[in-house]
Amino acid sequence: MDLKIKNGGAYKNERLGWARSLAVPSVQEIVRNDFRSVPERYIYEKQDRPLIPDNLSASLEIPVIDFSLLAKGDEDEIRKLDLACKDWGFLQIINHGVREEVLHQMKAAAASFFELPLEEKNKYAKAENEIQGYGQNFVISEGQKLDWSDMIYMITVPPENRNYKFWPLTLPGFKEAVEEFSKEVLKVAEEIHANFSILMGMGRDGFKRSQGELQQGIRMNYYPVCSRPDLVLGCSPHSDGTSFTLLLQDDDVIGLQIKHDGAWIPVKPIPNSLVVNIGDAIEIQSNGMYKSIEHRVITNEEKPRISIAAFMFPDDEQEIGPLESMIDDNHRPRMYRNVKYFDYVREMFSRRMEGKAHTAFAKLERQ
Repeated sequence: MDLKIKNGGAYKNERLGWARSLAVPSVQEIVRNDFRSVPERYIYEKQDRPLIPDNLSASLEIPVIDFSLLAKGDEDEIRKLDLACKDWGFLQIINHGVREEVLHQMKAAAASFFELPLEEKNKYAKAENEIQGYGQNFVISEGQKLDWSDMIYMITVPPENRNYKFWPLTLPGFKEAVEEFSKEVLKVAEEIHANFSILMGMGRDGFKRSQGELQQGIRMNYYPVCSRPDLVLGCSPHSDGTSFTLLLQDDDVIGLQIKHDGAWIPVKPIPNSLVVNIGDAIEIQSNGMYKSIEHRVITNEEKPRISIAAFMFPDDEQEIGPLESMIDDNHRPRMYRNVKYFDYVREMFSRRMEGKAHTAFAKLERQ
């Protein structure tokens, strides 16, 4: 049986040829056919395999921000946001205003897609030179290690950039669930933008203006169970090339880990919360004040895990670089050059996920 995710056709409005990613097998199908099977290509080198965190690492928790207070301009909560982004680069937000019904419907929509037969999912498969669709990105060679996961990625904002060829519109309620989740999360993202803008000395709107027309993409991830979770990774260590990411986690299964002070810290789910993490674009624009953080996903033997990530990023044509308010020649000299965001993303997609290696593209060499 051919377990590979088939390539779909090209979309005329999508920039082609710069985001090449090879077709890979469906991990979900590998597990369905033989639960004990862990093909060699998924087995990481010994130094890269997940280890059981020590008691200290396991006990640490990322900061929690009360979004309702943030939205009211509470100075203590804004200060907590500032410290969380400087010290951790990751946080969980509660009381964010996205209705539980919307979150549950989004999770149900993702689950219903991954429950489809492979032949049906393959109708939405991405081509090698596209980033949208079902399959995997960042697979640049036949020899690289693969992640123990499947995903589907769709551009959602602005609406005119949607390519419904990649949306399983025949699934009852799927389109409605994605659209409602996208709209609600966008409201949260706009308030986060406003607070970053305040923290960077630009009023409530300056930072958003520096990003051009806001873009949003949603990726649904499926991490199957694995008979040898000690050998594989659900997602390789990487930082996000976004401004920031909002993640809806599985409430019952821990999988996400972040790198903090050299150790991998599990992100323990808070039901109905959203995880927020700083992306590379904010690291560049804040001149390194707020850094994007490496994170990865581990697997387990008992229960599959689904997560939904909403990526917020600048307009493709926008030039990003350190904001004037974040440069101080004496205390914080310019650390990054100005780059067109599309060029940065193209560089990121030209390589496998490898920690933060791709951020060197925007860094200035220090004398």
